[in-house]
Parts: sequence; structure tokens; C-alpha cells
Amino acid sequence: MGENFNLYSQYYDLLYVDKDYNAETNYVVDLIKKYHPNSKSILELGSGTGKHAYLLAERGFSILGLERSADMVAIANQKHNEKVTFQIGDITNFQINQSFDVATSLFHVISYLTDNQNLISTFNHVKEHLNDDGLFIFDVWYSPAVYHQVPEKRLKRLTNGIIEVLREANPIIYPDLNVVEVDYDITVTNLADRSTEHFKEKHPMRHFSTPEIKLLAYNTGFELLHAEEYLTKSTPCEKTWGVCYILKKI
Repeated sequence: MGENFNLYSQYYDLLYVDKDYNAETNYVVDLIKKYHPNSKSILELGSGTGKHAYLLAERGFSILGLERSADMVAIANQKHNEKVTFQIGDITNFQINQSFDVATSLFHVISYLTDNQNLISTFNHVKEHLNDDGLFIFDVWYSPAVYHQVPEKRLKRLTNGIIEVLREANPIIYPDLNVVEVDYDITVTNLADRSTEHFKEKHPMRHFSTPEIKLLAYNTGFELLHAEEYLTKSTPCEKTWGVCYILKKI
């Protein structure tokens, strides 16, 4: 997963400039208040360029962000807040001499864990780093929606006045693996001299059903408290692409 983002991280914030990080942060805070209201510390798995972390810190939480991409950690560290720390690490195998009230993994990070061993290892490491009754909040691609909607080719074009990014996404479906491999073809144009940089990436994404998450939780020492559509809080259905799961350590 980390290698996918080494070059990609340079353009990450531009590609996702339309993401409403404030709304997502408020959503997560509401979940924490509902299911673990006395929480003060958060471990963020796949913290990216740190936008969620800094916003959560503004809401009073202490955050440790774990991110495999050194490039993204470097971007995240361009800002400073005494409540926020970033650490380069692999979410499938990490050891931190600290425990947390909540662990989060947003923007489908868990869906990058296409291998069962890595998935189970991640959940076990999260459990080891949570305080009693700690929460694990994460969102994933939802199998019923993948089967119903069927991923298709998409083209995204964005500019910040300095560069233009053109990204073509071509999905390859592996139904026996519950995986959709998204092949990205990305062209970055320097608007000043029209020079271009072109690169390709493969992002295999695993999708999950709720029974699968329940079984995974049971086998790794968690209890599934609730599942809902990410942000909208609607009941998951075949039109729900991203589902948020709230687990409690038992």
C-alpha cells in the first residue's frame, strides 16, 4: 500500500480537494460522543497528509497518526500542533508504547488490506493499542453496492492554477476475491511550461459485507456496535458504496 502513494502523495490534496474534511471530522466526533463519550486520545491508521488529525486536535483530542508513506508524513509535518504526532509505520504490524481510547481508519484504508493475514494482523494490533472498551471506527467499500452498481471507468481533471492533474481510473473486478483493482493512469501538467509527468498505479480495493465484518470482529476481540452509511448515517443498502463500522474492544 505504501509504495502506491510515494509519488501519488505529491498530488493527493489536489485530487481530493472536494473532500469535506470538516464534515467528516464532525461525523467521527459525533460517533465518538455517542459510543465512547469520555474519549481523549485517537490513533489514526493511514493518516495521510494529516487533515483529519489536525481537525480532530482542534476538537480537543490528542492524535497519533500512523502512515506508511514518508512523503505524506512529511507533508503532514509542515503544520504543527502539540496534540498531533505522526509516525511512519505499517498498520498491519506496528508497536507503539501507548494506548488509545479510539482508533480510526478513514477513506477506505481498510479496503486496501486485500490479504486475510494482513487484515487480521491489523485488527489484532489495533486491539492491543486500545484501552478497555475502546472504539475502532473505519469505513470500507460495501459488497452489496459493488455487486449492484458495478465499478466503471472514471475520469477526473483538477487544477490549482499551477498544475493540472488528469486521472483516469480503470477498474478490474475479481469476484472470487472480493477485490476491485483500480488502475490509475495519471498525467500531471505544469501549466507554466506545459511540461508533463505521467505515471501509473494499481490500487487493489477489497469490499466487505456486514457478516464478514462481524466474523472478523469476533475473531479479533471486538464487538460490532453499529454499521451505517458513511456521513449520511443511513442504513446500508445496495446503493451504499461506503459503510462505516463501529467496533468495541471486548
